[in-house]
Amino acid sequence: MKTKYKNNDHLPRYYNGDTRYERVKEQMDLLGITDVTTNRQHKNGTVVWQLPIKNNHFPTSYIEVASFSTGYVRNQNSGYSNYQLNKRCQNEPEYFKDYKTTWHDDGTYTQKFTGKYRKFETRGCKLIPIEIDRLEYLISYCLKNYYIKRANEVVDGKYVSQWYHDHMLENANSPTVTRNLRKISELHDKLEKVTRECNQAYDCGLSDGKTKANETYSENTGAMARINDLEEKLDAMTEARDYHLNKVHSLENKLSNAISPTKYEVEKTYSVNLEEKVMILQNKLKKIKRISE
Repeated sequence: MKTKYKNNDHLPRYYNGDTRYERVKEQMDLLGITDVTTNRQHKNGTVVWQLPIKNNHFPTSYIEVASFSTGYVRNQNSGYSNYQLNKRCQNEPEYFKDYKTTWHDDGTYTQKFTGKYRKFETRGCKLIPIEIDRLEYLISYCLKNYYIKRANEVVDGKYVSQWYHDHMLENANSPTVTRNLRKISELHDKLEKVTRECNQAYDCGLSDGKTKANETYSENTGAMARINDLEEKLDAMTEARDYHLNKVHSLENKLSNAISPTKYEVEKTYSVNLEEKVMILQNKLKKIKRISE
């Protein structure tokens, strides 16, 4: 049995020479429990055990339980503070005198015993004064609460609750998961096929690939020449198009320049004729007024 302390002289007193201690040691070996008591703890009458189960609150550590000479058994590292594993019991009731308080005008007060008592009841831990009884109780407690209730937890694994296990099992058998697994298998087969073909092509050698590339290029030489010829013709057609567009643009500018003066002259002539007609009408109007007078 492994220990984390150097001096283990106290082990024979713990586990040898007494049938009950030997039975506890046998059960510890079967459950994989390690005694990690230090010499200082041993001198204080403390026994510390380490279970082969990871701590849910602190996954980097294993659960530790301890027996104390004061009669307590505790969990050492599964909470914010150590907590007792003893059975709970109802403590003996305690009685306290009942007083009546009277306040005075000057701010002082007096208390008078009423002749009655107040009863207080609390719950506490049932202490286990004998060490071997504490160790046997620890074995029983750990077996029930850590090994049986958390039976699906392994040393390097993580605790999985029953409902989560059933949920994952149900989903694993669903049609969607089955279909996805089939697709994954098909993709895996295709990947293996492509890898195999690539390896075969590579095994043919680079020289063979170079020869095939040259053959392919020679077969396509005529097509390449044809493509080059068409590209040259396209460039020539593009240049001719640009030339014609420039020519049309130049003619449009000349036409616009030719039309603009003509339009100006027409408007000017129309304006002169209109002024002459106005002057004629004004002269006639003056003549008519003169005759009428």
